[in-house]
Amino acid sequence: MVLEYSHERVLTMKKYSITGMSCAACSAKVEKAVSSLEGVESCAVNLLTNSMGVEGDVTDAEIIHAVEKAGYGASSAQKGTTKSKSSLEDAALEDNESNILKKRLISSCIFLALLMYVSMAHMMLGAPLPKTISNPLAIGTTQMLISICIMFINKKFFVNGFKGILHLSANMDTLVALGSGISFIYSLVLLYIMFWQASIGNVEGLHKQLMNLYFESAAMIPTLITVGKLLEAKSKGKTTDALKALMKLAPKTAVIVDDENNERVVSVDEVRPGMIFVVKQGDNVAVDGKIIEGEASLDESALTGESIPKDKSKGDMVYAATTNTSGFIKCEAISVGEDTTLSAIIHMVSDVSATKAPISRIADKVSAIFVPVVISIALITFLGWFFIFGKDFSFSIARAVTVLVISCPCALGLATPVAVMVGSGVGAKNSILYKNAQALENLGRVSIIAFDKTGTITEGKPKVTDIIPIDTDKKVLLETAYALEVKSSHPLGKAINTYAEENNVNLTDTLSFKTFAGNGLSAVIIPDSKGNKNDNQEDEQIEILGGNQKFISTVSKIDKAVEEKIDTLSKEGKTPLIFVYDKKIAGIIAVADTIKPDSAQAIDRLGIIGVKTVMITGDNEVTARSIGNAAGVSEVYAGVMPDEKAMTIEKLKGSEKIAMVGDGINDAPALTTADIGIAVGSGTDIAIDSADVVLMKNSLMDVVNAVLLSRKTIKNIHENLFWAFIYNSICIPLAMGVFGLAMKPVYGALAMSLSSFCVCMNALRLNRFKIIKTEQKEEISMTKTMTIEGMMCEHCEASVKKALEGLSEVSSAEVSHKEGRAVVTLSAPLSDDILKSAVEAKDYVVKEII
Repeated sequence: MVLEYSHERVLTMKKYSITGMSCAACSAKVEKAVSSLEGVESCAVNLLTNSMGVEGDVTDAEIIHAVEKAGYGASSAQKGTTKSKSSLEDAALEDNESNILKKRLISSCIFLALLMYVSMAHMMLGAPLPKTISNPLAIGTTQMLISICIMFINKKFFVNGFKGILHLSANMDTLVALGSGISFIYSLVLLYIMFWQASIGNVEGLHKQLMNLYFESAAMIPTLITVGKLLEAKSKGKTTDALKALMKLAPKTAVIVDDENNERVVSVDEVRPGMIFVVKQGDNVAVDGKIIEGEASLDESALTGESIPKDKSKGDMVYAATTNTSGFIKCEAISVGEDTTLSAIIHMVSDVSATKAPISRIADKVSAIFVPVVISIALITFLGWFFIFGKDFSFSIARAVTVLVISCPCALGLATPVAVMVGSGVGAKNSILYKNAQALENLGRVSIIAFDKTGTITEGKPKVTDIIPIDTDKKVLLETAYALEVKSSHPLGKAINTYAEENNVNLTDTLSFKTFAGNGLSAVIIPDSKGNKNDNQEDEQIEILGGNQKFISTVSKIDKAVEEKIDTLSKEGKTPLIFVYDKKIAGIIAVADTIKPDSAQAIDRLGIIGVKTVMITGDNEVTARSIGNAAGVSEVYAGVMPDEKAMTIEKLKGSEKIAMVGDGINDAPALTTADIGIAVGSGTDIAIDSADVVLMKNSLMDVVNAVLLSRKTIKNIHENLFWAFIYNSICIPLAMGVFGLAMKPVYGALAMSLSSFCVCMNALRLNRFKIIKTEQKEEISMTKTMTIEGMMCEHCEASVKKALEGLSEVSSAEVSHKEGRAVVTLSAPLSDDILKSAVEAKDYVVKEII
């Protein structure tokens, strides 16, 4: 698994931190201001993370100036800052907003409790007040002073709100500032009227005006909005938990070895490529490197999700943030800092937030005009009630204020980014990396997925699949093949060598070894010797040969039954190798690039969820069809050259979205041509760079998980957008009073404060997404006992044993002519009829199988 982050992308996409944004209208204003700059190709502002990604040929100074001109603050978030990487990460993880909001809320609530006591408890419930403030004028003045304190504590709403008006970029803070400000000014005017009525002795008018004061609304509106902002900040913080968890994985220190072989602990920022570092049991690997000494078992679950530790030895790669569960290794640093696999993952997850999903465009368009429209509706509401329906000024202004404070552009702005952030985070936790928001959305819409064969559906390396003895037993066949292939460098020969080593096959020495290019091998062996040849052993030498059918047919006769077996194996997509021992056909060993254990399961699952699967390969038709049928794909395109794969993808597209899954350099053009390119983590760097989605585990089941997670995210975005639109569609008319209800402004503020919180909490439900795991098939190891009649001697035993072990599902057979039985050990299910037929073909009678 080697994952490198594309540094070209880092250079073309500049990232900025934006301050002063409070809602979707703010992000829309910033985006519009930057997008209008000459040279900017694309701009995406994320309200969730208060960040902006810009692509194009434009300077930082120009971008920052454009943002500031729009009424907001901006600073570059690029590399090259004077802060260390670790301190930058700590700053990113810190949730300063929640702490500030909490302090504001506590202070506001203390003053609001006093205000409510004076305005509600005393006036409605008769709660006692000090005599000095028990008259109407003193009560009104006290309410005003307390309101001013609360509004000052929440001055950010008013500063940002009125700044937005000055820059012609009204936002949510503008609505809050107007709602609270109008309530305060209206109440202040009434308070002056009260002083006038007191001067003329109008006590009744004095008490009447006291009941019409809205100082508590002026104070409660910013307080309740702060409650909503705090809940929103907390829930928004949880949406980035996956990214924070990844950042926390990064080790802070490393144990390096100097030239004098002394160990010392240094900051991970000081490690450079070529340095030697050690990893002891229980320690984390500091940077990506290669083992130069020692052995260890490494837990790579933090990166790949694989729970079983991997054994590593000299020459193997190790990756930052993986844990040494046992052993001791000395490594050479290869990739450090932001070049490590962990940093590449963090960059990919982080970059998703710097892009926008296409589905968010509708919300962006609405958000851009939302606040001006709401202010217009509030003005129409006031004018309608006051002039047309003849309601008093107090009632009319209350309806207008309620319209202002109940409207919520925040929910619209957060609907998409919170779902994208949570969805990409869930993917990262399960080793599925979406490179951008478009990939996260579009993958859920694909209806066709095309797979490369070699290394994607298959293991990518040949393995022994069938061992069929002909004129010898299984032991002789394997020893003959091993003796020949051990000196061969051919990939098929390596597969036989690996099988022989794993099964402890005896290695026989050979003499006069020869190779016949593209055909086969030959050698001689001396039975019961170590290969020490002398003149008296000429007659004892046995010639052994191995190769394809064409080569063997020139040196030995192949009967029709053997040719049929060879033909059958070839049709199954396997390569049959024939071996000769002492001029007799010893048997056939078939080698093939086997499909991955979960390929068929994954392709079957894709079919269940309505995705058509095709396989594109350069292999011949017979092999391709065999692999395609075993994997269960709908269509197979064989004989497709590397440069033709992209054209095949183009033809398949039509009106449907198509994804391509590959791992090799020759897959890169096809990955780019497809609507969505998916690269497996074991693939080449070029394939990974060309892809939109990267699967860190070499498992096709993650293709299914990636599609399902994308669909869940799209559904969540739809739910959020529906909530945001339906909330405003219902609440604004309700606040206007069109349903005959006179909603108080404080209730409107409460509804607004909860709307964004609901959107964030709905997005967090994506954390409950459960990945589909590969169904682990239990290793089958069962025995059957056969009662056989007709065996008279050891030759009969050998004949029955050979017949049974010639079946690929039989791992071994112990035969006794004395007991008249055979004990067969199976490696796969096999019917009694096949066992019986194999024995009776040798003219013996099977009486019973248990």
